Amino acid sequence: MDNRMIHFYFLALLSSPCCLAPVSETFTVSVKSPVSVQRGQTATLPCWLNPSQSAEDMEVRWYQGSDEYDTPVLLYKGKAFDSSSQKASYVGRVSFGLKEETSGGLKAGDVSLKLENVTIEDVGKYLCYVSSSEDYDSASISLSVTETGRSPLLSAVMKDDNKVNMSCQSDGWHPKPELSWSDSKKALIPANVSFSKNSAGFYSVHSWVLVSSSSEVSCSVGLFNEAPKEARMRQENSPPLQEESGSSAGWVAFGLLLVAVLAALGALYFMYFRKKANKSKSGNDATDGAKITSNPEENEPLLSKTTWQPAVLLEASNYHENVQLVDTGNLLIKMKDSTLRDNIDAKFPDGDRVTCFTAVRGSPGFSSGRHYWEVSLQNANIDLKTSWWIGVTDKHEIPHDESFPPTTKNGFWFLSSCPKHGKTLQFSTEPETFIHVQSKPKTVGVYLDFDNRDLSFYNVEEKCLIGSLAAKFTGEVFPLFNPGKGDQGTMKILPRPAQDQSNNTEPVAKLQKAEKDQSDMTENPKAES
Repeated sequence: MDNRMIHFYFLALLSSPCCLAPVSETFTVSVKSPVSVQRGQTATLPCWLNPSQSAEDMEVRWYQGSDEYDTPVLLYKGKAFDSSSQKASYVGRVSFGLKEETSGGLKAGDVSLKLENVTIEDVGKYLCYVSSSEDYDSASISLSVTETGRSPLLSAVMKDDNKVNMSCQSDGWHPKPELSWSDSKKALIPANVSFSKNSAGFYSVHSWVLVSSSSEVSCSVGLFNEAPKEARMRQENSPPLQEESGSSAGWVAFGLLLVAVLAALGALYFMYFRKKANKSKSGNDATDGAKITSNPEENEPLLSKTTWQPAVLLEASNYHENVQLVDTGNLLIKMKDSTLRDNIDAKFPDGDRVTCFTAVRGSPGFSSGRHYWEVSLQNANIDLKTSWWIGVTDKHEIPHDESFPPTTKNGFWFLSSCPKHGKTLQFSTEPETFIHVQSKPKTVGVYLDFDNRDLSFYNVEEKCLIGSLAAKFTGEVFPLFNPGKGDQGTMKILPRPAQDQSNNTEPVAKLQKAEKDQSDMTENPKAES
């Protein structure tokens, strides 16, 4: 056999069908549905020919819905992509993908669609259509796109009969999330669960439940087969302040005698004024002091009803104020410029409790408009400060009375942290409101919307809302600070960013000096201010 004959047999062998992917006159299109992907990620919609064969010489058309054949998502024909009629929203985002790493791609009949940067608008049914000169077939596949929304935000409004209306709101979800309530013992049945959808296609969910004013409640929101996001709030009725021990039996006897005398005088007073009251005009029943009402509309909100619609942190920071500490000569605290801490050498008349004795107000005061300031709680080489109050008060002078309750009803609206409460922050409401947080903030942003009677607190580093207080302001309010007790860290009011200080000529050297002063106070807490 000469060389020419060998060459002939070799060419015949190469052209033999056994060396190429087998081609069948008929085939079926197979898909794997449904497909779910997180918004912004890449999705692969699996589609392949059965039996396996090359699709390089075939036409492959992917289109969305049943009536968009002429505006395909992807069109492959004549061994090339054709973008002349491609749907505009998919330009630059689609190509052939692999249903699995070892599939062999187009040569093995894998015509899967690879879709990048998936959007909410991509949700729906897709058709994979394949045709050859001998046959054609198609199959549909569903694509769902998920988006994890924001952590739930809780709000509370005090109702009658020692009840609290707890509200839970979360937004930014797709598709509709699931919401559930529970307390420390069992699941709670909500009075209502409602959904809304914005123009971008994201869902918000809102629900409320009526609970006891002394309870811990959890609200969880999440998507099917995903770990939910949870918010927890605990409310406790404050126990009465305990008197110092050591009261003698003589004082008890005196108290009993005093009660008896007052009771006798009260009886005489009642008999005298009952006749006088009968002579007064009917309908004149106005009273001084607190007014107790059963009207639900007059019940005081503990937390803002609009907690789930907070001002964006960036928007709030547009109202940044240069808040200053007001030095009243309080020997229980140390103050230097904008830095504050407790005086560890002082003898506190209120013991270990954190009260108004260590509180200080700031300036200026506010009686209208929107205002924002930030307080740093982190210190170099020291653990994060965990004992503090931050908020506002309507008091021109802070009362130095350990029995005075600094609550919203008494003109104190603040967020506080206590080392004993771990990952929990507390609002100055009645009953006390505790909010569970993932981590305690390093910097707290305070946003006062005076005209809308709302006070919001932000975790600046996490760029998220901690919570909002519904504040019934009746006059001027002032920034409020309290460094707590037994905490080595300082709290520092941060100055307004330099680019926002159009009327501020303070030199950089002064700002650097303030930073040095804070460091000095941290390293040497016994140094005199």
